Amino acid sequence: MNDKSTTQQADDGRAGDVQAGAQAGAQADSLEGTLPQGQSRLRRGIGRVLLVAAVVVGVAGLIYWVYGRYTNVVVYDARIKADMIMISSRIDGWVTKVPISEGSQISAGQPLVLIDSRDSALHLQEIVAQRSSLQAERERIQAEVHMIGQQTKGRYDASRAALTATQAAKTGMDTEMEQIRIDFERAQSLMLKKVISRQRWETLRTAYRIAGQKVLKLEADVAQANAAVIEAQADRQRMAILQGRVASLRFDEERLKTQYQRQQLDLADRIIKAPNAGKVDRIFIDPGEYVARGQRMLLLHDPSVIWIEANIKETDIRDVKLGAKAKISIDAYPDLEIIGEVVRIGNAATNQFALLPSPNPSGSFTKITQRLPVKITVPQVNGLLRPGMMVEVEIAITRD
Repeated sequence: MNDKSTTQQADDGRAGDVQAGAQAGAQADSLEGTLPQGQSRLRRGIGRVLLVAAVVVGVAGLIYWVYGRYTNVVVYDARIKADMIMISSRIDGWVTKVPISEGSQISAGQPLVLIDSRDSALHLQEIVAQRSSLQAERERIQAEVHMIGQQTKGRYDASRAALTATQAAKTGMDTEMEQIRIDFERAQSLMLKKVISRQRWETLRTAYRIAGQKVLKLEADVAQANAAVIEAQADRQRMAILQGRVASLRFDEERLKTQYQRQQLDLADRIIKAPNAGKVDRIFIDPGEYVARGQRMLLLHDPSVIWIEANIKETDIRDVKLGAKAKISIDAYPDLEIIGEVVRIGNAATNQFALLPSPNPSGSFTKITQRLPVKITVPQVNGLLRPGMMVEVEIAITRD
C-alpha cells in the first residue's frame, strides 16, 4: 500500500517537472520572438567580422613568419660573450690585502691583490749592497792600475832607451873590433917578415885584447838593459792582470744587475694590478691565504667589449656573409632590440672542439645537423648586457 503511494507520488512529480519545462520553453520562445530583428543581425555581423579579422591576422602572421624564415637565419639559443680574464699569481706568498670586491669597477693599473713583500725587499737591498761593494772594488783596482801605469811608464821608457843606447854602443864597438882585428892580423904577418918591430906588434895585440874586453862588457850591458826592459814590462803586465780583474768585476756587476732587475720584477709582482679596465666578476682568495705561483685569484671582464656567439646550422651557413646585419633580442629585456654585425664565421664545426670524440664503431649512423660558431659584434647598452645572457638572433641573408 505504501509502495504504491510512493510510486504514484514520484510519477506525479515527474509529470509536474515536464509540464514546468514545457511552460519555461514556451515563455522563452515568446521572449525571443519579442527581441528586435536588428540586434540579432548586428550580433551575427560582428561575429563574422571578428572571424574574418582572426583569419586575416593568422594568414598575415603566417606570411610574416615564412618571409622572416626566408630572409633571415634565426638562432634562439645564442649567448652574450666577453673576454673573461683570469688573474693569477706569478709568485708565491701570503695575501696581505684585497682592496677590491666582487662587482667593483676597476681601471687599468689599479691594484687588485697585495702579497707580502718584506722578504723580497730585503733580498733587493742585499743585491744593492753587493753591487755597491763590487763597484767600490772595481774603482780601487782601476786606481791601482792607474798608479802602476804612472810608476812603470817612465822606468819602462828609460830601460828601453838604455837598451837602445847599449845596443848602438855595442854595434859601434863591433865595427871597431873588426878593424883592430884586421890590423893585428896584418901586423902579425909583417912581424913574421920582420917588416915591423915586435913593439908595434905588441901594441896592436894589446889594443885587440882591450877591444875584445870592451865588446864583452857591452854585451853584458845589453843583456842587463834587456833584463831591465823585461822587468819593466812585467810590471806593466801586472796592469793587464788588474785590468782583467776589472773586466771580471764588470761581468759580476752585470750578473748582479740582472739579479737586481729580476728581484725588482719579483717585488713589483707582489702588487697585482689590473691589465685593463673592467669589472670584477669573482674573487677566489681572501687576505691571509697563501697563494702559489699560477693560482687563480680573480676573474674579470671588460663590459664595453662584448659580442654574440651564435651557432648556425651548417645548412644555413652558406647564406651568412661577413658584414651582415643581425637583429638581437635579449631575453632579459624583451623590449630592447639592438643591431649587430657578423665579423667572423667559424672555420670548424662545434663538435670538433668537444673534449670527448664521437666515434661510430657500431656501424649504425644517425645524421645530425652540425653547427658552426658565428661572432656578432654588438654595442653595450648602459651596462645591461652581461656575459652569459641568452639572446635571439636574426641574421639578414641574401640568397644567391
